[in-house]
Amino acid sequence: MSATVYYTPLTAAANVSDIQQISKQLLQSVVEQERISLPAKMPLKVHFGEQKNVTFIRPENYLGVIAFLNERNIDSAYMETCVLYGGQRYKKELHEKTAEKHGFTQLPIIFADGEHGEAYAEVTIGQRHFETFKVGKAFLDYNQMIVLSHFKGHMLAGFGGAIKQLSMGYASKGGKLAMHMGEKPHIVNRKCIQCSRCTTRCAVDALHIGDGKRDKSGIDHSKCVGCGACVAICPSGAVSLFSVKSIAKFMGIGNPFIEKVVEGALAAQKHQQNIYLNFAMNITPGCDCEAKKMKPLMEDVGIFASTDPVAIDKACYDMIRARGKKFRGGKTFAYAEQIGLGSQTYALHEVPHTFSAHLQEKSTG
Repeated sequence: MSATVYYTPLTAAANVSDIQQISKQLLQSVVEQERISLPAKMPLKVHFGEQKNVTFIRPENYLGVIAFLNERNIDSAYMETCVLYGGQRYKKELHEKTAEKHGFTQLPIIFADGEHGEAYAEVTIGQRHFETFKVGKAFLDYNQMIVLSHFKGHMLAGFGGAIKQLSMGYASKGGKLAMHMGEKPHIVNRKCIQCSRCTTRCAVDALHIGDGKRDKSGIDHSKCVGCGACVAICPSGAVSLFSVKSIAKFMGIGNPFIEKVVEGALAAQKHQQNIYLNFAMNITPGCDCEAKKMKPLMEDVGIFASTDPVAIDKACYDMIRARGKKFRGGKTFAYAEQIGLGSQTYALHEVPHTFSAHLQEKSTG
């Protein structure tokens, strides 16, 4: 079945005000054309950008979406989860500071997986790689969200858009761990300081802290559910995810990463009736998780909107390819359609916009 993707192209004259108006207009088009009833509370799933990254979609570009909700007296909040690896978005406290530094102060912030990634819910999907999948628990409090995604490249997935925003973006630490590695953490005893903080975050009593001498610290993998909360709270880096095997899987060697991402997205949107907006601008080769400056590969393409996460990503992917840049990850779409995430067949409906007469600097950094 074909899905409709609403689209407004961006020109060199587009400024922040244009982007706000376009996103608001596209959101209104989806709601009216698809006859969507909106709830009293509707969070925005976003990505705050890693420290030192300057090409993530900045919050001022989302003010049109926020205005749309405010005009309808719909309460909203920014929603996100903490990352699996180190850096400034590893736990709630640091992640929140990064969000504020990057200007995400217009709405309250909800970290769906709690302080350290320990708050998760198991969603049953019964697929090839995952029977169940761990998502941030707070996502289950809502049956409708606006998923705002930056469409760009990604080292492992090939590209990142709505599908990746659903999978990695909704996943708790345990879900991210399962997608990347399928491995459980272990304790490096030479680093363990016997503080026992990790035990305070383990819900299944899988950790044993030794005396640092003959009695070694360890994790009982028969009990461990792989939530990753112990990794986040360890002050000395003694709880580790990394081994030769896990690093190989992280790099995609012997790990069907793309299929796992798609299955994670299926779990994320189960029982939800989301609206998706993709911003195909600042199109970089890498993800907004990368803590470095990146140069866009091409001119901005446009803003897209749909109720189908597969169709909206395919529309972005196809339009970028038509302009001479080809991302990897094309097999994502067939598998996504196969398991019922959405349709890779779409009808593109252009929503026109009259751009400002004067060229102004876009908000890219």
